[in-house]
Amino acid sequence: MAVASRIKVAVAQVATDLNHVARNLERHRAFIEDAKAEGAALLMFPELSLTGYQVADHAVDVAMAKDDPRLLSLAEAAGEMTVVVGFVEEGYAAQFYNAAAVLRRGRVDFIHRKINLPSYGRMEEDKYFAEGRYVEVFTLERPWDASLLICADLWNPGLVHLSALHGATLMLSPIASANEVVGGDFSNPDGWDVTLRFYAMMYGMPVVMANIAGREGGLHFWGGSRILDPHGSPLAQAKGDEEVLLTAELDYDAVRRARFALPTVRDSNLDLIHREVDRLVNRVGVPVGVRRTV
Repeated sequence: MAVASRIKVAVAQVATDLNHVARNLERHRAFIEDAKAEGAALLMFPELSLTGYQVADHAVDVAMAKDDPRLLSLAEAAGEMTVVVGFVEEGYAAQFYNAAAVLRRGRVDFIHRKINLPSYGRMEEDKYFAEGRYVEVFTLERPWDASLLICADLWNPGLVHLSALHGATLMLSPIASANEVVGGDFSNPDGWDVTLRFYAMMYGMPVVMANIAGREGGLHFWGGSRILDPHGSPLAQAKGDEEVLLTAELDYDAVRRARFALPTVRDSNLDLIHREVDRLVNRVGVPVGVRRTV
């Protein structure tokens, strides 16, 4: 019997006031009300949306614990809608994380801590943040299970593969991508376009991406937020770097049919992956010519 679960999702492409949490909170509340009026089941903001991206040494000043009243106030405002916000989390033992929180019904239901902290180009996140350690999924509403990976996490294909094997049927991707951060001839907008379309098509998994809009400090965040179907085709996409609310309806039956046609998740050989990763870990640095062949 076909599943016909449809949900409406929304993306808030917002400008951020760097290190001004109170101003960013007000912007979040306004977008939450707009998304509610659109009937969205999910609203996602960009990476570090409550603080701005370039927090650097101010991370300790803008950090919030998961039970911070400011987060909980947004969770109350969310009501039955699921809201994903980016913030600096102060975790156990005074560790600070680039994190995203899932808010609903007055609670913080789930937190993802960014795993892949970039330290190239003009980025030096590993100087300020502790690494996340886990890939998990959370239930948005049945039958939708969502993976939440932050920006550079998606530049480690293994993390996306793990998310799919954990059962994700929806990829949430809050990012903070600026034109200047990598350098050279690399185009961030083009790179993200290829990457997101590839993951959606390869795993039969809709992708929701939210980027920051406009300028923050010396960086230009190019926007381009979007919602892709399980074939990688855009259902909604921001044309530039202005603040905007995007919405689109996702159809679970399209996910089922895409995964039946291209069964990447089904055909993943976990035993082989486990064996080969274990072999690499335990034999790292051993020249190929002296490894045992049996």
